[in-house]
Amino acid sequence: MDWKTIMGAALAMGALANPGGALAAAGEVTIKVTPERQSLAKSDNVVVDVTVTNATAATQYLLKWQTPFGAIEAPLFEVTRDGLPVRYLGIQVKRAAPTPADYIALKPGASRSVKVELSALYDMGTTGAYSVRWRDGATQLFSRPGVARTAALPDAMPASIWIDSRLPRGALDTGGATAEGGGLSFSRCSNAQQETIAAAAQAAQAMAQDAGVYLQRTELGPRYAGWFGAPDPARSSTVTRHFEAIKDAFANKPVTVDCGCKESYYAYVYPNQPYKIYVCKAFWSAPLTGTDSKGGTLVHEMSHFTVVAGTDDLAYGQPAARQLAASDPARAINNADSHEYFGENTPALQ
Repeated sequence: MDWKTIMGAALAMGALANPGGALAAAGEVTIKVTPERQSLAKSDNVVVDVTVTNATAATQYLLKWQTPFGAIEAPLFEVTRDGLPVRYLGIQVKRAAPTPADYIALKPGASRSVKVELSALYDMGTTGAYSVRWRDGATQLFSRPGVARTAALPDAMPASIWIDSRLPRGALDTGGATAEGGGLSFSRCSNAQQETIAAAAQAAQAMAQDAGVYLQRTELGPRYAGWFGAPDPARSSTVTRHFEAIKDAFANKPVTVDCGCKESYYAYVYPNQPYKIYVCKAFWSAPLTGTDSKGGTLVHEMSHFTVVAGTDDLAYGQPAARQLAASDPARAINNADSHEYFGENTPALQ
């Protein structure tokens, strides 16, 4: 819809405008939240259907970012657990003034629905009875772009959901940093994603543990030589320190995994910002263990942190990493994929 069309519609409705702020036409614009399931386990995503209905006799305009039809970038829902408010974990954005393209037109009598996953947006990591409704005043109505009159009305009956979650009922609000094991926490991760990451972190720690045990051997065999080159006391000592630091980080440091990345790669980090790892699309389709696995990816990324091993990306993939080990062992011990493949040890070597 172009600006001229929007303005024409606005002029046609001009006589309906009410300076007192009441709806211009009979009926209301309502927003209803309905859970897909009312009882969930800790590995389940919390999905609700959100339906916006225009029961007025006029087209209503809604700002996109005040609706569920796109990325949720504001606390649009009211969520409680056992009667207490639940913290919003998503982003809040400073925006420029809206343009005509930022409005959604909802015609008289029309409805529009979308599914929204909530556990990546609100702290739902504690067991309890949750109540979810659209937040009062979150969605303004416009007779024409830029001229607000009132707000859409949340459904009178909030959605009720029981979640048997990771933390026991009554646990303190975690602020979105749901502790798991040695300090693992999550950002922008759904409940199902948190379960997957917890398993991946355990796999990564086991890989680091196994690598450390192997590196204590008197004689290092094909497993070491295949990824780090001919054994040398100084180089093997460096690799040993690296895996000790990786193991310690997974066991004892405040590791955060962020699930917000939508890029095609596996993961990334900022080396000078430990211990936050951003996982991306390829991570979710990877196996838990084995070559290019979820656990191995976390080992790879952990090795990048300056305070851990400070590795670089000098060769990607097993063939290139093997070639680097054979041709330049001094660089291989600084290559993140070499650490990942040594930890994964697939195919297994002695």
